[in-house]
Amino acid sequence: MRIALCNEVIVPMPFPKQCEYAAKLGYDGLEVAPYTLAEEPHRMSTALVAASRRAAEDAGIAVTGLHWLLVKPEGLSISTRDDGVRKRSLDVMYSLVDLCAELGGRYLVHGSPGQRRIDPGDTREAALARAQACWSTVAERAQLAGVTYCVEPLSSEQTPLVNTLEEAAQIVATIDNPALKSMLDCSSAGQMEKEPLDRLAERWLPKGLIAHVQVNDRNRRGPGQGEQKFAPLFAALIRHGYTGDIAVEPFDYVPDGPAAAARAVGYLKGILEGLGVKREVA
Repeated sequence: MRIALCNEVIVPMPFPKQCEYAAKLGYDGLEVAPYTLAEEPHRMSTALVAASRRAAEDAGIAVTGLHWLLVKPEGLSISTRDDGVRKRSLDVMYSLVDLCAELGGRYLVHGSPGQRRIDPGDTREAALARAQACWSTVAERAQLAGVTYCVEPLSSEQTPLVNTLEEAAQIVATIDNPALKSMLDCSSAGQMEKEPLDRLAERWLPKGLIAHVQVNDRNRRGPGQGEQKFAPLFAALIRHGYTGDIAVEPFDYVPDGPAAAARAVGYLKGILEGLGVKREVA
């Protein structure tokens, strides 16, 4: 299992410095929010893409995948009734799938709660159907690119659409494309799920639903900075032969981003060492 850091945690460091800092801390990679690379990440030049990949390679780490996909450009939505906005959103999603592959990433995490809301006067069912249609289409692009596209369940405080792994599983089953999966965001799961993290892993990993894991506490801080216990989760991942990546994604940086990143990787390595895991960087 590779341990990655979500790179927005250490912005405003420039990307090459992010790579160097994450590598020095002992991370295997960065999970990249595209908006941190460019104002219009779906239109990044070939030279900038190559420079970004080279910066990671020079630091000895990987770009593991992408997340926070639709933050920029502004005004995107996969659930809106506005056909033009949905088309623009899909075009961005296609480009980011290709960007992920070009950077050497394995997966994309579709959280972007602000871009999957319900328009005033619309219904949840109609909004969800439009979002599902977008995910179905982009899954085809992901399959062609050789990456996995993950529908992320998020807390109801962030979005009214897809709040649990059960809901994500229904979407994944309906679309039925091997490139479309879901993932486990520990903070949102801690708020929305009835089962603890390890039991969620025990339930969904054998069904092939969970392709990625983001570790953060339900209090929005880093792993180990709240009440949730992560050792049972890691033990369950190991039992089921999980070979995906683990990404550190705090939202409340305590005491600050660089220090939160340092604390988290030490905490996770301690858990893995306690479980007898020897990691190999892919």
